[in-house]
Amino acid sequence: MERTLKVFVYRDGNKPVFHQPILKGIYSSEGWFMKLMEGSKRFVVRDPRRAHLFYMPFSSHSHSHDNLIEFLRKYVSTIAAKYPFWNRTDGADHFLVSCHDWVSISDADAGASDMAAMGTSVRALCNADTTEDFVVGKDVSLPETNVRSRTLLAFFAGQMHGYLRPALLQHWGGDPDMVILGPLPPSGSGGGSKGKKVVNYAQYMKSSRFCVCPRGFEVNSPRVVEAIFYECVPVIISDNFVPPFFEVLDWGAFSVIVEEKDVPRLKEILLSISRPRYLALQTGVRKVQKHFLWHDQPTRYDLFHMILHSVWFNRVFQLRSSPDGASTVGG
Repeated sequence: MERTLKVFVYRDGNKPVFHQPILKGIYSSEGWFMKLMEGSKRFVVRDPRRAHLFYMPFSSHSHSHDNLIEFLRKYVSTIAAKYPFWNRTDGADHFLVSCHDWVSISDADAGASDMAAMGTSVRALCNADTTEDFVVGKDVSLPETNVRSRTLLAFFAGQMHGYLRPALLQHWGGDPDMVILGPLPPSGSGGGSKGKKVVNYAQYMKSSRFCVCPRGFEVNSPRVVEAIFYECVPVIISDNFVPPFFEVLDWGAFSVIVEEKDVPRLKEILLSISRPRYLALQTGVRKVQKHFLWHDQPTRYDLFHMILHSVWFNRVFQLRSSPDGASTVGG
């Protein structure tokens, strides 16, 4: 991919909707990708005729839901009228990156005239929910201590968003082997299981063997990447969630997937994992850490390259699966 792939970045569009990356917050993946993509000398070409993919540098943070849909609709109409490339493939070789949930909105909710045009393009989304129009094979899912020092079986703390987290707290909030909390109290204020002193979020992750990553309002959670960063095996509880980079990463080698209906059995499931199996999972976490990190200057196999590879992989898959798949990837 590094030797072959070329991307044309559209210069059209005005800030703050386009070309203005947001680099902080839980939705910062789209901003970091935009910053690194627009600054890339390896992948970006000025001549669109040399490009395999076309990037729309769009930010979902800048406006309200309705205004953003209108901006995007007009943007697609503009580039389709100005350039021949969208119409050549009906947008199938175009992509955008977004971590806001509205970008995965269905055509029925948004109106065919607003979002149907996006149906053929590749969407790299944090909210990779197959029940909300995420298309596996076309769209891309985005991602965010010594064993003996990990005295807690499992940890979760966070807002009680959605239906799953309250159920998790109800079942396991008082368990002596796990710290399952709502919003984390201030350090030293108490509130842990059986009177445990509440330490900060990072310390809990560093001292837990498993970090529980339940869905909130959306299927994805930045806790997955946080767990990987702290070498805590993520326990993903989110039906219909498509894990990032599943086409190249074996999530079974470094995480535990628990169905939502099995929350009452969570402790049983975690305790059934043998020590050798746990050590293998934690080793797997260490191996994949590099794939979930941003760098000011992109390095091989980091998050920027992983996202770009997923878009590239899906585009090649589409071409090979299409009736006229004999055409070259370069177009």
